[in-house]
Amino acid sequence: MINKTKLALGIAAATFTMTGVLVSPQAVAGSKAQSRSEAGVSSKVDALEAQLQSMQAELSRLRAEANRPRSSAEAGKVQELDQWMTSVKSAPVAVVEKDHLFSARGGWMHFNDNRSGTPTLQGLNSTFSTDRDAYYYGGAIDFNMNNNLFGLMDHTSFLMELGVEYAQLGQSKPNGLGGAAADVNQLRINASPKIKFMHGNKFRPWLIPVGLDINIISPPSSAITVLNSGMQFGAGAEYELLKGIVIGTDGRYHKSFDSIDGVNTDGFTLGGSLGFKF
Repeated sequence: MINKTKLALGIAAATFTMTGVLVSPQAVAGSKAQSRSEAGVSSKVDALEAQLQSMQAELSRLRAEANRPRSSAEAGKVQELDQWMTSVKSAPVAVVEKDHLFSARGGWMHFNDNRSGTPTLQGLNSTFSTDRDAYYYGGAIDFNMNNNLFGLMDHTSFLMELGVEYAQLGQSKPNGLGGAAADVNQLRINASPKIKFMHGNKFRPWLIPVGLDINIISPPSSAITVLNSGMQFGAGAEYELLKGIVIGTDGRYHKSFDSIDGVNTDGFTLGGSLGFKF
């Protein structure tokens, strides 16, 4: 009886032992898998936390940089840039000013001497003489060079005037030998520096200190000479009546370097003008 009981207990013990041996590897494997899964999740959480902390650190750095007090040099540069932008926005649109002038001119001309000569008319010698007064007409262009007299005087313009004027003096009359009368006239071309004051005003006086004259006469002199040169001096004033439309008056004296074989072209002119700026 005792032997049977011992045998049964031995068999039961062996059974429990075998069961434990079979069950233990599965339990150990499950435990290891669970540990690995938990470790993977933990590592991912740690990585996300590290990235979040890095982003928070970068945001903190940017905020600190934005709020950082600027140095005096940086602040000066920023202020200078702001002032420049303000000045550019508030600056008026630049308008090119029309300072050149084209003028139609005309008036009275007076010579120092009578115009006389002995030209050849239709093959016959004929003497003539005209009085000292005549009327002239022509035109001129003022080219504006600067408005400060080359830096010497503010609001004072320097110009170059190129002009031409024609004068009809009269007619030469035959000496009784027949033949037709001929016109006695003169063409004058000038190039003169001009100083014009009060730039920016409607009323502007001006003067020509000295300019160049070239005189062409017809009929020619006794020696068939038709051209001589001389000087002119002048003064005048102009007024801008309407925008770009200018009226003016002037007086000039003309002095030749020499006569044209006895023909004297010295004299003065008084006249007016109507000009247009361009």
